[in-house]
Amino acid sequence: MTHVLKLRLTRRQILQSSMVMGVGLSAGLSPLVFGEDQAAALLTKAIPSSGEKIPVVGVGAYRFKRRRQLAERREVLRRLPEIGGTVVDTAHAYGNSEATIGEFTVALGNRPQLFIATKLTAPDGDVAQGEAMFTESLRRLQTDHIELLQVHNMTGAEAILPKLLEWKQAGKIRYIGITTSKVSEHPQMLELMRKHPFDFIQVDYSLGNRDAAYAVLPLALERRIGVLVNLPFGGRKRERNLIAQVGKYPLPDWAAEFDASSWAQLFLKYIVSHPAVTCAIPGTTSVKHLEDNNRAARGRLPDAAMRERMEKFWDSKVWAA
Repeated sequence: MTHVLKLRLTRRQILQSSMVMGVGLSAGLSPLVFGEDQAAALLTKAIPSSGEKIPVVGVGAYRFKRRRQLAERREVLRRLPEIGGTVVDTAHAYGNSEATIGEFTVALGNRPQLFIATKLTAPDGDVAQGEAMFTESLRRLQTDHIELLQVHNMTGAEAILPKLLEWKQAGKIRYIGITTSKVSEHPQMLELMRKHPFDFIQVDYSLGNRDAAYAVLPLALERRIGVLVNLPFGGRKRERNLIAQVGKYPLPDWAAEFDASSWAQLFLKYIVSHPAVTCAIPGTTSVKHLEDNNRAARGRLPDAAMRERMEKFWDSKVWAA
């Protein structure tokens, strides 16, 4: 199979074929088996500014904005706390995502079990616009508070920061942060991290995109800032998506040494084994992917030597031959 053909494979196709290949998932993806053999071993990390622990794998809800396949989105939100997950990351800019989450969590009655993060901006330093976004986010999410409020792509971060601190003091939010998903914005993020008391940053990081590890993640450790990781599979575009790139290449035998039974788990375990990373938030729209991803929050994690081996493996691109 050529590399071009590999890039056409979706994660769904890989999961569906994994039983035939002997790669990836075991037969135990049913809710019953998942709960019996995995829930007790949930891996969590502490938020540095408070000590509160959250699971190391959450849900990115960018695609919750699509009004198609709403039943699948509802099942993801229903199933998440059942398997020990809590973190759901959305944004004011994600179309209907907040409204979908609000509608379903109210109907399911599980809002208190979730750690909800959303985002706003203050374009051109317009604090009033940022305030309006937050008011609208609370209305959409059908709640009077959220766990984490982030400045999306750091747009107007310094201008809106006093308001974020005011809302935090009032109990409307528990943590504040800034986000980016672009390597080119890492210098700006570093500057803001050095100047202001953020509880979290959200940054792009994956086995195929390790730029954040050079300066952003070390500074987060130094400043005791929690880290959410977006684009853990490299992004939505096929040519950047790590799972699409590996295609049907067999999962390396050494993945079993840290209890990874699928490519998604291998990629996620690499991320959450970094000392600075608090939680990875892969985009998730189906229960099958939710359960696969959350198995990365159980069992062993790669140590430093294994992480180096994983990096060398990826850089060798033997899977692309």
